[in-house]
Amino acid sequence: MFGNILHFIINIVFSLFGIALIIRAWMYAIRLHPFNPYAQAVLRITDWLVQPIKKVVPAGKFLDWPSLLGAYLTALVFLLLTFFVLTGHLPVVNGLLGALVASLLTVLKWAFNLVLWLTLIQVVLSWVNPMAPLMPVLQTLTAPLLDPIRRILPSPGGIDFSPLVLLIVAQIVMMVLEGFAYRLFGV
Repeated sequence: MFGNILHFIINIVFSLFGIALIIRAWMYAIRLHPFNPYAQAVLRITDWLVQPIKKVVPAGKFLDWPSLLGAYLTALVFLLLTFFVLTGHLPVVNGLLGALVASLLTVLKWAFNLVLWLTLIQVVLSWVNPMAPLMPVLQTLTAPLLDPIRRILPSPGGIDFSPLVLLIVAQIVMMVLEGFAYRLFGV
């Protein structure tokens, strides 16, 4: 029972931090203004890991490699800790190789989980309080994903079904990624 509780806490902490690193990379890619209060919160939470990585790995023109590498390392530590909590030992060489690939799949799963939640929050806020201060940030973050769907999908009666399509696609991709990660590493 203690192992399950510890696994739950590790999962929550590492997933939230990994998602914060992905948000940081996403903000860099879409050029979200860094003085936005939500952007400032993400930068403060992740700076302790990203700044040392930035000294070794520079950011690209469109990709924030230090944040992405930080998310990858977070996923690797998460998987190794999870394996240790569940089995009582660290994986052998084959397990470590699986963990390296499973870490990449975990980061992708976190990214699609982020897409799912941002889209869901945006949809609910658009119904409840479309003038909420968070709405411009959510629209800026989700527009690169929703706009291509909006161009393809017809809008019957002025109803926008693009968030629903994005939610379904994100959920399917997360299920596939989780299946691959489980087969590779068993966590």
